[in-house]
Amino acid sequence: MNKHFLNNSSHIHFIGIGGSGMYPLAQILHNQGYYLTGSDNNETETLQAVRDMGIPVYLGQRAENIGDADVIVHTAAISEDNPELVAARASSAKVLERSELLGIITENFANAVCVSGTHGKTTVTSMITQILVMQGMDISAVIGGKLPLIHGSGIAGDSEVMVCEACEFRDHFLHLAADTAVILNVDEDHLDYFKNLDNIIKSFHKFCELTTRTIIINGDDENSMKALEGITGKEIITFGASPENDWYPAEIKHISGMNTEFTIMHNGKAFCRTSVHVPGEHNIVNAVAAAAAAYSAGATSEGVAKGLESFKGAGRRFEKYGEIHGITVVDDYGHHPAEIAVTLNAAVKLGFKRVWAVHQPFTFSRTALLLEDFAKALSIADRTVLTAIMGGREENTVGIHTKDLAEKIEGCVYFEEEEHDANFELTAQYVAENAEEGDLIITLGCGDVNKVSRRILKLLENKYNK
Repeated sequence: MNKHFLNNSSHIHFIGIGGSGMYPLAQILHNQGYYLTGSDNNETETLQAVRDMGIPVYLGQRAENIGDADVIVHTAAISEDNPELVAARASSAKVLERSELLGIITENFANAVCVSGTHGKTTVTSMITQILVMQGMDISAVIGGKLPLIHGSGIAGDSEVMVCEACEFRDHFLHLAADTAVILNVDEDHLDYFKNLDNIIKSFHKFCELTTRTIIINGDDENSMKALEGITGKEIITFGASPENDWYPAEIKHISGMNTEFTIMHNGKAFCRTSVHVPGEHNIVNAVAAAAAAYSAGATSEGVAKGLESFKGAGRRFEKYGEIHGITVVDDYGHHPAEIAVTLNAAVKLGFKRVWAVHQPFTFSRTALLLEDFAKALSIADRTVLTAIMGGREENTVGIHTKDLAEKIEGCVYFEEEEHDANFELTAQYVAENAEEGDLIITLGCGDVNKVSRRILKLLENKYNK
């Protein structure tokens, strides 16, 4: 497929148009003049935003909703028996998975900046977007979380620059036409598909091969550099924590738990002095990666400094939900042991009396394959509470249960009720009843565990604000 593929398509229908990954694609295509329709099962702010653009939306998914669409788009999460997907496959329309459409869209931009890596994609994509938008560049962006500056997960502009996440899940990022690739790190994940780390490295190597112009890569990450081996004919730019890289931080000064000042160095010279307001050493490196990518895309040193200083985090990335009676509640998307370890290590340095990790394991295969790593990461917290495993797209063929993980974590409390709402209610009640003034509560997971955060806050409000 090439960038001319959509030129003959007069009507594109989105199954699940209100999803955070679908909405930005609809924004971009609508801005480019295509006729769109969509459907979704739930009323959300995003769905209303779609309607506000003038796009017809059907609530509920039925076969007749696809109408006479030439192209029908769905996400990997849509089940094969979805009535609209069944009707789409039986029609003459072209049926695309979301990542395929994203790939086609990236071909329409002269500089598609695609941010990859096992961890940190949403944060760095958000940082780059924040910098370029505040610089006044009319970019397009597709982000895996909500960025407050743009009031959502995407933006449609009229320039030739696009910033998007490049997810390695099932090799989806190999659909993208990356002009500039950012590689943050390469780690073991999605092993139900890749089977082993070597295959993941090979996939990232292929992503590097497909990139047309520039690769901005973590020079301190051994697996990332392995993925780069044999790649020629492209500009290679390294970033990292160490001064051996083209871009690195220096003169780091921790002002407070959520505020760190540092100088971004470029080729051994000071590029700009800036700060970040998200915790953890990893976010300093993330900011350096974002600076390198934004500069490559046309940002100035002043623009980089201003954009980073104004960045307060992306949605569900150490996002503060509230504070009641000296108890702080935040939510984080971390769902891989390495991500959880980085988040909790940052949290324990913030000066709270105790750190609570409230984790919803996601998928049975990942939980089983990385059981020991999850136990080690979650043990960093002072108190660990686990919900039932969210299977997502999987059946529990491996026979794994929350209890198996809980038994490997000292003092861990877990709730394994099958009924979802009851499971979350018991989890929230336990945490709210036992949290004390000075505690930090972090809900962790890529499912819907953020609902537990909100429920904990409500229970704390009822407890202390009577």
